[in-house]
Parts: sequence; C-alpha cells; structure tokens
Amino acid sequence: MTRKIVHVDMDAFFASVEQRDDPSIAGRPVAVGGTGPRSVVAAASYEARAFGVRSALPMARAMRLCPELIVVPPRFSVYREVSQQVRAIFLRYTDLVEPLSLDEAFLDVTEPKIGPPSATLVAQAIRAAIKEETGLTASAGVAGGKFLAKVASGMNKPDGMTVITPDMVSAFLEALPIERFFGVGPRTAEKMRALGIRNGAELKAAGPERLVREFGKMGRFFHDMANGRDDRPVVPDRERKSISSETTFDEDLTDDGRIDEVLRALCQDVGSHLARHGLAARTATVKLRYADFRTVTRSRTVGWGEVRDRDTLLGLARSLTFESDRPRLPIRLLGVTASHLAEDGAGRRQAQARLDFG
Repeated sequence: MTRKIVHVDMDAFFASVEQRDDPSIAGRPVAVGGTGPRSVVAAASYEARAFGVRSALPMARAMRLCPELIVVPPRFSVYREVSQQVRAIFLRYTDLVEPLSLDEAFLDVTEPKIGPPSATLVAQAIRAAIKEETGLTASAGVAGGKFLAKVASGMNKPDGMTVITPDMVSAFLEALPIERFFGVGPRTAEKMRALGIRNGAELKAAGPERLVREFGKMGRFFHDMANGRDDRPVVPDRERKSISSETTFDEDLTDDGRIDEVLRALCQDVGSHLARHGLAARTATVKLRYADFRTVTRSRTVGWGEVRDRDTLLGLARSLTFESDRPRLPIRLLGVTASHLAEDGAGRRQAQARLDFG
C-alpha cells in the first residue's frame, strides 16, 4: 500500500504568533529577535520578507533593508504552547506524527483515525482546525513520500496546499530544479551543475553508478529521490528523554558572533522549558549541520541534575561549539539538546545517596 504523507508547515510561525497577539503589528513587517550589535533575525513575517529580511540575517542589516521593521523579542514559551495546540490537532487524525521543529511535522494519514481515507481531505481539515483554534495559518503538502510532501508544502505559501498525486510524480520530479532536492546544498548543487545536472530529469539520467562515484553513498539516495523512491516511514515521538531546540538558517552562518547569538536563544528556549517543568539534565549536546549537509553532534555529561538553567547550558554549548575541533564551514542548522532528564533535585539526591551508602 502506498503511504499517504502530509507535511504541515506553519506560516512564518514565530512572527505570526506575535502579530496575532498584538493586533497593532498585524500586516506590518515584523522580525523576532534581539536588537544588540550581534543579534540575528530568528523569524520574519511575510511583510518583512518582501524587503529581503530572512532568519539568521544580522538584525542591523535587516533594519537597513526595512527601516519600518518592528523588532519583537522572542517568547519561546508561547511558541511551545501553540505548537502543542497544533500537535493535539494532528493527533486527532493520526498517531503517526513526526515533528521536525515547533512549526512543522510529517503525518502518515494512510489510515486516519477519523474521516475518510483521503490525505487531501485530512490535510484540509487539519488546516481549517488550526486556523479556527489558534488563529494562525498553515500550509500543507500531500504526497506518497516525505520528500515530495515537504517540497509540496512550500509551493503555495502562505495558507496554501499542494497535492502531488502518483500520476504527477514523474513529471514533477523531472522539472524540479536540482537545488530543491533533499540533501543538495549550495556546494553539491554547484558540483552537479558543473556535471550538467540541473534538474530531476538530468539527475535521473545520470544513473546510480555515476552519482555514487561523484557523491558517495548520497549518490544512490539522490537517484532514488529522482525516481520517486522514498520509503522512509514517519517516526512518531516516543517517551520524552530530552528537550531540544534547533533552527535552520535561510543563509548559512560563518560568523562566530552570530552563531553565539543563536546559541543563546536556543539555550534560553531549552532552559525555560526545563524550569517550567521542574526538570534538570545531565548532558548537553550541540548539533551542527553544515552547508554540505554533513551533521556533527558533540556532547558533554556533567553531574546529575547540574544543567537546570540557560546559563549553565549556554556555557556547555559554547564550549562544545567554539572550543572543540570543528570544521570551519558554513553552518545551515544549529541545535541544542538537554538530556538524561530528572526532576530538579532528584539527581543530586541520588548522587548524595551513593556517597552516603557507597
């Protein structure tokens, strides 16, 4: 049976939440972020994007591009609450929900819990429920695999939906620019174009042997994508064993000052979540995805329950990011995770018990 996959992506999520909660800035160019000399844009409304304002852009440059830009500080606790509202809507229709971030997720609706077995109708119902219950809009893509569903969700933004039926797949992929294929970053795209591969048709024609020779094991993956073979399952969340926050940049980061500003925001998000739920962690992890899609994670484990706030987490994250021997390559994604969770104070009691009875 062919899977029916829906990719739901909230429209300009952080900025849209701010516009919803403050009607005076609705319809105006808004950027979420700080205003310090090293601050970067965490999110931008569509009105701001019209001026070239994008996430990860230095805020000073964003304000030059759009002198009327309204800058608001991030409220991660609010974004998480809204994300949980949206997740609850997803779970009415399927238990197979794979969150990618606060504002997007894959859903397998091959056999929906309610309604007819139509991915298109399920996606329409989910988008309508999100609008009614949160006051926000979401875009969706419907297809037989994750890759095509994700591409489709970005084709008719904001507040739109694109459906790629099985009979459309071949023509759609053949016309798709090479830059739109999953795993093809700027450097890979440049190499492909140098090899005469500009779209899905030429990627398909290159054949698996040549692609493996040029791109290693990713070459076979690229060939499978070009032929519409994408059997990756939707993997739902399991028991919460960690708290994480990550962001993908519209423009790759190279400046340490900008990277540090993003680290601070991510640690604030994770630290606030720990405090709100009375949790502490033992392990901090930093995730870096480079422009060529190579992903590196680095972790450090400390005493039980020592990681309980932003400053402790930030100190570890900075050490893992800047003091380790990492490739000096442009970064497209940055993430921070706190794991080995326990109720705040429980870890220390366990450690003390080991000392008392050891």
